[in-house]
Amino acid sequence: MKKMNTDKLTILAMFAALAFIAAAFFRIPVVLFLRYDPKDIIITIGGFLYGPLAAFAITIVVSFVQMLTVSATGFGGFIMNVIAGSAFACTAAFIYKKKRTLTGAIIGLVTAWLLTTAVMLATNYLLAPIIMGRDVTDLLIPYFLPFNLLKGGLNAAVTILLYKHVKTIFRAARMPISDDRNQTGKINKNVVIAATLVVAICIVVWLRLQGII
Repeated sequence: MKKMNTDKLTILAMFAALAFIAAAFFRIPVVLFLRYDPKDIIITIGGFLYGPLAAFAITIVVSFVQMLTVSATGFGGFIMNVIAGSAFACTAAFIYKKKRTLTGAIIGLVTAWLLTTAVMLATNYLLAPIIMGRDVTDLLIPYFLPFNLLKGGLNAAVTILLYKHVKTIFRAARMPISDDRNQTGKINKNVVIAATLVVAICIVVWLRLQGII
């Protein structure tokens, strides 16, 4: 049991590191200052494998490291990233946990897609004046709405295409996957340690890449 928990901890840290790399180095400008990155795909796959709590923990870690490294929006950006990532990945993982079938995955992803779009419109309306120092009401429908629909649609489509293959690889490699019927509370305790480790590792890697250390 101890080895299994350690393995899960390591895998969650791996998902967090991969999601951070996706957020830091694969950002694609779309329109205005809005950029797409595929980190939510990685977080959602982690959530499908280990449950919504794992998805939330990975989101927190990645958002925190982004705030300390590549983000220019500080704590406000951290809050926005946590809300966006959690709305998508945790929603999809929660629904899939209840119905672990292809249909359940599709329902979870579509629900997450639509919910995240609505949540981000509301969040930008409320928080953008604080974070960006300007009212973005005039941008919500012509820019924010299509951007979030595009982002959510891409994340949902790629997740559904990749998840089965990732799960097959994990099983072939005998990597632990959470019980389909019961997510243990121990992962909830271990992710705190994972968060600390990944934050430290990612900061060191980033500083090294920037030539600071």
